[in-house]
Amino acid sequence: MTTITEQDREYMREAIRMANDSVRRGGGPFGAVIVKDGRVIARSANSVTLDNDPTAHAEVNTIRAACRAMGTFDLTGAVIYTSCEPCPMCLGAIYWARISRIYYANTRTDAREIGFADDFIYEEFERPLTERTLPIIPMLRDEAMQTFRLWQDKDDKNEY
Repeated sequence: MTTITEQDREYMREAIRMANDSVRRGGGPFGAVIVKDGRVIARSANSVTLDNDPTAHAEVNTIRAACRAMGTFDLTGAVIYTSCEPCPMCLGAIYWARISRIYYANTRTDAREIGFADDFIYEEFERPLTERTLPIIPMLRDEAMQTFRLWQDKDDKNEY
């Protein structure tokens, strides 16, 4: 069991403040803070409607800002505090960024109750590709494999 410290609570309160400020500015009710080595690296809020960008969730915006600030795509050792349980896209981004821990306040059930439901995405993930709502059609794999071979043979690649 992880012990939640008063400092953790303060970081979460900052994420909640970001969410509140976002609502006041016309954005979505979500905020996030990324901390590493006891220092806030980045903070941001949801700006989907403000930026006309469906990927501009608080967690993604904060990951982008943290990576820019740190000059790396690898946030190993960092912790994210998010005002709501991450959606599938944000959770994927958190894993890709290698963030070491997630703290969240509101649950995805709480989000669903105010109109932010992502259950359909979780349900889609469970279905075979051929049964998903959004058609997913493979094509030109043999041609595309050439790019993978180029990557595989590259000596100076920056692996991630």
